[in-house]
Amino acid sequence: MGLPLSLAFADAGWTVGIYDINQATIERIARGSMPFRESGADDLLPKILETGRLSFDSNPTMLERTNRVVVVIGTPVDEFLGPSMTIFERTVAEIAPHLREGALVVLRSTVYPGTSAYVAQQLAERGCTVDVAFCPERIAEGYALEELRSLPQIIGADEDRAAERAGELFARLGPKTIRTTTKEAELAKLFTNTWRYMKFAVANQFLMIADQAGVDYTNVLKAIREDYPRARDLPGPGFAAGPCLFKDTMQLSAFTADHFPMGQAAMQVNEGLPAYIVSALQRRYGTLQGKTVGILGMAFKAESDDTRASLSYKVRKLLTWAGARVLCTDPYVIDDRLLGVGDVVAQSDILILGAPHKAYIGLELGGKDVIDVWGALGEGITL
Repeated sequence: MGLPLSLAFADAGWTVGIYDINQATIERIARGSMPFRESGADDLLPKILETGRLSFDSNPTMLERTNRVVVVIGTPVDEFLGPSMTIFERTVAEIAPHLREGALVVLRSTVYPGTSAYVAQQLAERGCTVDVAFCPERIAEGYALEELRSLPQIIGADEDRAAERAGELFARLGPKTIRTTTKEAELAKLFTNTWRYMKFAVANQFLMIADQAGVDYTNVLKAIREDYPRARDLPGPGFAAGPCLFKDTMQLSAFTADHFPMGQAAMQVNEGLPAYIVSALQRRYGTLQGKTVGILGMAFKAESDDTRASLSYKVRKLLTWAGARVLCTDPYVIDDRLLGVGDVVAQSDILILGAPHKAYIGLELGGKDVIDVWGALGEGITL
């Protein structure tokens, strides 16, 4: 999220410095090459580089040149599905010696509730007199440049000065701003992602129930939705994956006193869908040994090259454990282990749609048995 935000700020007239510890990535961006798919960015990056408003460094001394620092690291979860604050401890120690007196520090990525106050305290203990705000990103990956200018921006700040300065920063992008405290903003971001994750879990649970009942869920979903506004927000089934939804639901679970059983249940449903698919195939064929299964799409969502937390890889692992030979393909993901889509279709006995890329719509599948929980290939939702 840092690079699209940098491009948007530079396009709006700010002079922007990108500090990153990955020198290879910095050099690639400086050459005008995007390191990932982002709508509109391939054209915008070279134009911004020509203006001279974008600079790069892998040395934190760059921070000494600015009064505004946006931190785009988030709180990961550890092996116990609790928040890991180590990354912020390291970050504070790294940037504190280079912050100007009175600088504005904006936290951008999803964080565990209370992180903003924790960072402010840690910086103060290191002698930094700064303003701290939490302004969560709200964009859908791949559409950042559009949504940064159109979606309201939450400004989470516990002091009026920090709120005013953060509001001024994002005002250049043009969106409406909404003032909250830092903890309110932190929870707003977690609630948003968790709500989406829970809705996907309901959709996936309904799919499994319909399948176990021997009912075509495509017809059920059509009957529910058609001309019935109160069911408009029921999503279709599919893999609920990626770097945010699962992680943020687990952070909220760790934050609550009763461990958030609804969130835990959503995790079990969404993370359990790959195993349900493999079990369904085993029930159908008796065994998967000797079968070749092709997975179409390894990114975590359509039209993306991002494989972080993609459930397609979980499907691949479970199929391999079940004795199947597994072939994988994706038009966007760069991975030496992947094959071309034609080879995967030709060699497979069974095909599973892992990511509903547009490239697969209308693809000639040769009459193969297809598992399409997304309902994207034109023949309805199939298990």
